[in-house]
Amino acid sequence: MAYPVRPKQTVSMQTRDGLRLDADLYMPDSAPDCLESFPVLLMRQPYGRAIASTVVYAHPSWYAAQGYIVVIQDVRGRGSSEGEFDLFAHEISDGEDAVNWAAGLPQSTGEVGMYGFSYQGMTQLYAAANRPRALKTLCPAMIGYDLYQDWAYEGGAFCYQLNLGWAVQLASETVRRQGDLEAYRTLYATARSLPTSNPVNAESGILRQLAPDSHYHDWRRQDQPGDYWQQLSPQSYMQAVDLPMLHIGGWFDTHLSGTWRFYKEMAARSALTQHLVIGPWAHLPWGSRVGGLDYGDAANSPIDRLQIRWFDRFLKGIDRELLDEAPVSLFEMGQNQWRRFVQIPERQITYHLTTTGLAALDLREGKLTTEPQSSEQPDTFVHDPWRPVPSQGGHAAFPAGAFERSAIDCRTDVLTYSTEPLEADLHLAGEMSVTLNCAADTPSFDLCAILSEVKQNGTVYNFTQGYRRVIASPNAAATHQITLQPTCICLGSGSALRLSISAACFPAYALNPGLPPGLPQRLPPKSPNAGGLSEPTLAQSPSGHGSSGHSSKGDLGSSLLEAQVITITVYGSRSQVLLSVAG
Repeated sequence: MAYPVRPKQTVSMQTRDGLRLDADLYMPDSAPDCLESFPVLLMRQPYGRAIASTVVYAHPSWYAAQGYIVVIQDVRGRGSSEGEFDLFAHEISDGEDAVNWAAGLPQSTGEVGMYGFSYQGMTQLYAAANRPRALKTLCPAMIGYDLYQDWAYEGGAFCYQLNLGWAVQLASETVRRQGDLEAYRTLYATARSLPTSNPVNAESGILRQLAPDSHYHDWRRQDQPGDYWQQLSPQSYMQAVDLPMLHIGGWFDTHLSGTWRFYKEMAARSALTQHLVIGPWAHLPWGSRVGGLDYGDAANSPIDRLQIRWFDRFLKGIDRELLDEAPVSLFEMGQNQWRRFVQIPERQITYHLTTTGLAALDLREGKLTTEPQSSEQPDTFVHDPWRPVPSQGGHAAFPAGAFERSAIDCRTDVLTYSTEPLEADLHLAGEMSVTLNCAADTPSFDLCAILSEVKQNGTVYNFTQGYRRVIASPNAAATHQITLQPTCICLGSGSALRLSISAACFPAYALNPGLPPGLPQRLPPKSPNAGGLSEPTLAQSPSGHGSSGHSSKGDLGSSLLEAQVITITVYGSRSQVLLSVAG
């Protein structure tokens, strides 16, 4: 039954250290002669509670109409809640306090579930860390399980575009709370113009001046895994937690690796129900069209109804049929349908790289074959930092998704290897990787690997990619693995599979200057930007920030002004693509 919903109320709680946290409360309106009790659904977020993640979820009033008390809370230092916002630092204690408070609300059954994506997904894991008794189930969506490798960095390379945009967004809320209208206008305009505005200005000028305490500056300095990241990562606190969880992700979401690994860990060790649902979505929204492709009506988000079924089962004890369903639900792109699996597919096939040495010049010269070929002719290409290979779609750029990329593949700084037209449909599902044997003439270089479908009409659409920052001896061939995003796609008969290799994917990832690790370079002052800012820039080569203690003022500026031209040679006969397939 659908309940009428009372007008929204603002309610407050007090943290253990005496701060007020505010929330919006949505209550079902039961019959006057029956004071009915309801479970509580809690979301904790940093973007202003009125939004309530409606960019991907139904409005909280819809959830309340299904028979739940819904609480949307501003975390510490955000919205109208008291305190100073310190990214993720207080979410364990504040989250536990919020769960216990929500369980004691009038007409609450005392049982709490949580939902939300991105930061709101992370707050669920932090709240569960101390195992509050009232918390019965979670629905974490699009989370960074290991904050370093699932959020800030990928393969050792900083996820530049999305993290810069997010930092500007958070900084805007900080100055809004401080009442600094001029700073808010500047940051708001910067956020609205990214990624087309000058990102050097956004990072080394505007963000440093207006948000000197932003987490972004720490994230740039801490460029290696270590204690800093362990203290912030949910992975460090979840080992003793066991709750039924509905894990939600998107094939083009920047945090898919975190969702994927967390589900695999919980499915392996948990005694309770774990389900995984991954749609063809970017971080937001969760609709049928992602990037340049429309995946049909089936791709429209089923998550709201599914979450109600989940909460009905684990907070109300109904809908037992849920337990009989296969736990892994993956959207298969190409066929544009949902597929269910008892477990994540693991059967793998291998493609080998074959080339005449001209894979950078002619799309016909690089081949992917199921049998290794006796070709020792390597491919050599040159990365010019002044004209880096641009990012287009995928999971690490904005906008994300699948886009037609044939023009990029025609560049001479991109190697391409393609199969012959497929004789039968190829169903890929699960984990993918590329192993390249290569050498470069600098001590540091990047490798970007992208898999695409070459359709019969000649159009080319990416469907998964990965990135790796390499530290190696110059001109010494070595083997490097690039982990790609998991995926699920059917490549139709007559189409072809293509692998594209480059040394940049900018601005999705920060450019690699090609310098030895830990080598700082003093650069001349930049020209004043639109905000009138001018300052010298300290360039820092890869792996230098965390280990040497040097600070960096604008890695993009260092990349462009100090970066080396890099020559990379790939030995195709010693390289391969490993794909998981679904029966």
